[in-house]
Amino acid sequence: MSVSFDFDGEVALVTGVGGALGSSVANAFIEAGATVCGADVVEPDSDDFQLSDPGRIEFHRGDFTDEGDVADVVEAVVAEHGRLDYLLNVAGTWRGGDPIHETEADTFDFLFGVNLKTMFLASKHALPHLQETEGSIVSVSARSSLEGGEGDGLYRATKAGVRILTETIAEENLGSVRANSVLPSVIDTPMNRDMMPDADFEQWVEPRDIAAVMLFLCSDGAGVTSGAAVPVYGEA
Repeated sequence: MSVSFDFDGEVALVTGVGGALGSSVANAFIEAGATVCGADVVEPDSDDFQLSDPGRIEFHRGDFTDEGDVADVVEAVVAEHGRLDYLLNVAGTWRGGDPIHETEADTFDFLFGVNLKTMFLASKHALPHLQETEGSIVSVSARSSLEGGEGDGLYRATKAGVRILTETIAEENLGSVRANSVLPSVIDTPMNRDMMPDADFEQWVEPRDIAAVMLFLCSDGAGVTSGAAVPVYGEA
């Protein structure tokens, strides 16, 4: 069964647009007819930028751990298009391998900045505009945020924070802005394959499948869904 969405005339902002998941989310919204604005610290001409056709989006360079950058990007998007309908909080990263007592404080600052502060700041500055359009926020949490685990406790804590902030935003904006999160298991990306070469890649979840769920959560089909944490586990 095929499913199609029509987001023509609507504007989506994707953070972390140059990554494997961010690029898939951008493509999904483009194919649904949305105008897609993407933000990243990585420039489109970098080898690390994974969106194959950056010309299809309106790119804004911005460090979303910096509130000034976030405010500037959001205001530029609204000034250019007159509206903002969807915020996709994809920016994030993973670090792990050490127990808490051997983890540097700098790692704490880095992970909470990239994974949680970016989501907080983007949501804070997008919300006044999303309230006007009765829009939607979808943020990327993680399956591992549901429990503690050895070696990557800080990562899990940041992604648990994404879930809690999502639930809070949903509660604070009942009837105006819907907010949901998705919980991927291991995402099938080149970086993850390099880090875990002996894993069973067939059990991992494809970025395009996560993007499809995020697209649905922004659609009228999920109009009664807010404050949810949606599993996107693939075959894991």
